Amino acid sequence: MTQDTLSRRSILIAGATLLAASPLKALAQGAGPAVHVMKDPNCGCCSAWIEILENDGFAVTTEPSAGTRLMRYKADNGIPQEMVSCHTARVEGYMIEGHVPVADIRRLLDQRPDAVGLAVPDMPYGSPGMGPEDQREAYDVYLILRNGSTKVFSRYDAA
Repeated sequence: MTQDTLSRRSILIAGATLLAASPLKALAQGAGPAVHVMKDPNCGCCSAWIEILENDGFAVTTEPSAGTRLMRYKADNGIPQEMVSCHTARVEGYMIEGHVPVADIRRLLDQRPDAVGLAVPDMPYGSPGMGPEDQREAYDVYLILRNGSTKVFSRYDAA
């Protein structure tokens, strides 16, 4: 009887341990904020940026898009021409244009400004997904305001 009780208890403990670990695994695989990314299916730097988001707990979906369709999506969602980069994402009602660092996305979601979103125009070397951070060139992350103007949200010095 004691042997059976211990076996049942061991099984119950093992099952409870597996159940407890499951949410942690789901969180690590992207149970965080949902991000939908419009990108050229052949773009390696976009894929590298997405991987960074996923590794930080974001739940990322992608949609292939390029050329005129992608540019129309950017314009229709308030991304000014001078802020354009290679991919465009949407997270919790905000637009994220280009290689925006995760820390800035999280800060945006924490602060919830009345804005379109964030942008890193062009593709600065060393920004997330664009090469090693320890060799980065200086770049700014811009907050895109609803009237189309922008202001610096954060600044990254050259490494």
